[in-house]
Amino acid sequence: MSNAAHDLTPTSAASPIMATPTGLADKQLVRAEAQRLKNVERGPVYPASVSWPAVLCFVLISCGLAWAVQLPIWLSGDGLSDPLFMVTTLAMMYTPTVAAFVCVLFVRRPANIPRLLGLSPLRPIGRTLLFCALAFIGIPIVAFLAMLLGGAFGLIRLDFVSFSGLDAAMAAAGQSVPGLSIEMIVLINVVTLPIAIVSSSFAAFGEELGWRGWLLPNLRPLGTWPALLLVGVIWGVWHSPIILLGYNYGRTDLLGVAMMTAWCVLLGVIFGWLRLRTASVWPAVIAHGALNAATTTWLVTFSAENPGEDAVWGTILGVSGAIVLVALIAVLAMTGQLKKQPQPGLRLDESTAGTGPGTP
Repeated sequence: MSNAAHDLTPTSAASPIMATPTGLADKQLVRAEAQRLKNVERGPVYPASVSWPAVLCFVLISCGLAWAVQLPIWLSGDGLSDPLFMVTTLAMMYTPTVAAFVCVLFVRRPANIPRLLGLSPLRPIGRTLLFCALAFIGIPIVAFLAMLLGGAFGLIRLDFVSFSGLDAAMAAAGQSVPGLSIEMIVLINVVTLPIAIVSSSFAAFGEELGWRGWLLPNLRPLGTWPALLLVGVIWGVWHSPIILLGYNYGRTDLLGVAMMTAWCVLLGVIFGWLRLRTASVWPAVIAHGALNAATTTWLVTFSAENPGEDAVWGTILGVSGAIVLVALIAVLAMTGQLKKQPQPGLRLDESTAGTGPGTP
């Protein structure tokens, strides 16, 4: 397909003759035109074509480093019980960032690195903050709904009365606090979830700068859907070093990797939409952090003492999660949300004003 089908940035840098702004509306028009011209000067919003050597370089570095940092865990033979597992997994989350910086510095250097990666500009600040808030609040709700649906299907046993799972987990860890009721601990877990989301987002940044920051824009010339799906596949396969240890699904075979990949494809559409809808990587970072924090919090707090051997299928990671995610993706598709892809620094209406269609 031609570059015109994918490039959201106008190609003409001719500066129109503008009268001196006299009101708020005029000032906004001048600001928007200045941003449009800046976007032209700094290159297209997305690369004009896919650089497969750069993509291959990114995949090899991110996946290769992921295996490298988990190698000590594999060699120890202790698997998920290795005391260093969480440390190596945190390091693994930053391998896509390393790959992204290698690509933008040495393989395919863009005109403006922060702009390509979605780090800046934050303008329109209202849009960026709105979608960050949507991710911050919405993703935990989605994870909670998936768990409730899993409970309704009998895939996971939940306990909203005596919170037996949380009580047993605290007793096993020796964390019971005399005089503090289990209900109060539940309240503390829920109230402190925002803090957990913020903390988790620091780790999630390491992944998102690679997946949605670099890889998605560089595959975007393929079209919205092909780019979203391919990023999801690569993201899922990248998890292989820990999935094959039994992480998430308790399987140490390729079926576990396939299940993780399918989940990443679905979730990648949601995270990718946040990235493309805002021209910013920050909402996707918050969404990823919220997912990691909320999934753990909900499962620890509300599962029964014996949630079931395959309880994971009753969470956002499993069957009920797939149903919720597919429904959400269907809503985004039917409402045309995936076609709304503004230019950096501009509102959606400003992105298309005077330039023809601004979405594919």
